[in-house]
Order: sequence, then structure tokens, then C-alpha cells
Amino acid sequence: MKRIIRFAGVLLLAVFITVVLGTLIPRPLLQSGETGQGPLRRILVLTNPIHTDIAIPIDAEMLERFDFLRTAGLPVDLSEVRYLVFGWGSRAFYIETPTWSQLKAVPVLKALSLDNSTMHVEVAGAIPEPNPVVAGYDLGEDGFQRLLTFIEESFRQGANGPELIEGAAYGDYDAFFEANGYFNALVGCNTWTAGALRAAGLQTGWWNPLPVTLGYSLRLHN
Repeated sequence: MKRIIRFAGVLLLAVFITVVLGTLIPRPLLQSGETGQGPLRRILVLTNPIHTDIAIPIDAEMLERFDFLRTAGLPVDLSEVRYLVFGWGSRAFYIETPTWSQLKAVPVLKALSLDNSTMHVEVAGAIPEPNPVVAGYDLGEDGFQRLLTFIEESFRQGANGPELIEGAAYGDYDAFFEANGYFNALVGCNTWTAGALRAAGLQTGWWNPLPVTLGYSLRLHN
């Protein structure tokens, strides 16, 4: 029993050190300085205790670029819609857990081990700032376009474009699509968000599996 306790203690310490170093060490090591060049485009990072999303203001360019969302039935043309909100995550956990009260063991186990991934997209109205769960970042045009490309390339493409997961939506204002990549405890929704932000020219921590570590690293390195 003592050996098990000692092993568990060493493991927890190793995880703690890894998370701390993953937050403090910037990625990339040198700031490119590209996020603020040219006209600025503001994006938002939305957080909850375990997950992060990226919210991008809707305009004519966004509606044209992501026209498949309209085809999938998302009400992107409503006058009150201001943002498209994108997130990447575990297929089983994301789809089968619309609320915490519906949490099940099997989706959790899949998310912690290995699962297929999904893209979740929803439309949103005005998102006020400042807000404890909202962080805004200003991107130059090049960085903004790289962010959109990163998001586009996260959708798995079928014969007719991104593959909608029929019947998986939480309601009338969101949709799920098949995604590229596999989800696990080391490569999760927050590491996807971090990768998207790095593509846009921001610095994150080297490894940010949690919203709190991602948020801290963004404040620290940018």
C-alpha cells in the first residue's frame, strides 16, 4: 500500500510540474509580432471550467466562407446573430453531455483515453466585455485569416464538404460536425484552442490542457 501511495504521489507531482512548465514556457518561444499588423479583427475566447471556444464576429466574409453552416440548418442570417462560436472536442463526451446532469461514465472514459473528435458550432448574439469568462484578442488580417484556415481544416471533409452529424445538436442554434484528429487526455479541446490561437500569431503555454492554464499563459505571454 505504501508503494502505491508513493507512486501516486510521485505521479501527481510529475503532472503538477508538467502543467506548470507547460504554462510558463511560451510556444512559440519567440513572439512573431504579427497579430497587430494592419486593420485589427477582434476575436473572443470563451471559457467554462473544462472547455474553451473561439467566437468570431459574423460578417459577409464569414457567411461566405462558412456557407455550409447555413446548408446544415444553422440560423446564421438572423438579425440578432453576432458571432459564430467554434469548439473542438471528444465526440462521445461533447454530444452526449449537453448538461452536467447528463454526465455518463462511458463518454468520460472515452475522453480520458481515446475518442473520435467533433467540431461544435453555434450562433450567438452580443457577448459583453469585460467578462470573467470572456477574453478578447485583436488580430491583424494575416493572423485572422490563418485562424480561419486552422478552423476550416479542423472539419473532416466528405464528398460534399464538412460532414454534419445528424440529430446531435443541443437545440436550434448549434450543430456538430465530424472533425479531424483524435481526442485524449493530453490532446483535448483546450490544446485545440491553443493551437488555433498560435496559428493566429499569439503565444500560448507549451501545453495547456485546462482553461485556467491556457488563460494564464495567454495573459503572461501576450
